[in-house]
Amino acid sequence: MEFTDVRSEDGVTGRSFSVAVAGEIVPAVIWAPEGARGPRPLMLMGHGGSQHKKTPTLAARARQYARKFGYATLAIDAPGHGDRISRAEAAALARETGARVTGRVASAWTPERLKLMSERTARAVPEWNAALEAALGFDFVGRGGPVGYWGVSMGTAIGVPFLAQCRLVTAAILGLAGLRPGASDFEAAARKITIPVEFVFQWDDAVATREHGVGLFDAFGSAEKTMHINPGGHMGIPDFEGDSWERFFVRHLGTVDAPARMAAAAE
Repeated sequence: MEFTDVRSEDGVTGRSFSVAVAGEIVPAVIWAPEGARGPRPLMLMGHGGSQHKKTPTLAARARQYARKFGYATLAIDAPGHGDRISRAEAAALARETGARVTGRVASAWTPERLKLMSERTARAVPEWNAALEAALGFDFVGRGGPVGYWGVSMGTAIGVPFLAQCRLVTAAILGLAGLRPGASDFEAAARKITIPVEFVFQWDDAVATREHGVGLFDAFGSAEKTMHINPGGHMGIPDFEGDSWERFFVRHLGTVDAPARMAAAAE
């Protein structure tokens, strides 16, 4: 595997690469502690609609997980996002998505939109499988460490079918999505998920209704699952949920030299 860009900052190294799936080149990036050698926990992060693999909030969380817990974090550009489209297309997508998540336009689940989402997910699942397999071959990740998944909104729309067929992921943060009437395949996938899940939801979400959000949570087959509901819209997840995500992943994935790493950061 050849890295196309390698950058280190504040003790964390980010490496860009790509995988080929079904004739398409899928851009990816992975962050890990500088000088790391595996095995170590690997986090998979799925970005939201109109975002990309290096969206600032995602990249900041990946760097924080590397510094605090010794994790490696992998992200890819979903179909029709990031480096897979032009800047003009990305700008148009951001405007359209912004209008829907803020409620300026109705978030109608038209047959055309549902078909687009289904096709995107069908492409994304094997792409995640290929990127995960590549990452496990990196000497700074290695095989044998636990794997987690974080992805809300579109990260959940893609994440649920992905997790339903991936046996390597052992814990997941999902949210900002729902179980729509007639989405039998999506419901079936949710029921196949039996790993620990923490599900975050916004009570006034213009994209996923309360009923649909609770329906998806109920469909998960996990014996250990928790739903966090906060007031506000789609983009209003409170910052304190990030602390909960950290506790969840540390509990299920562990850490790599976390005490020594945190002590060194405090000096």
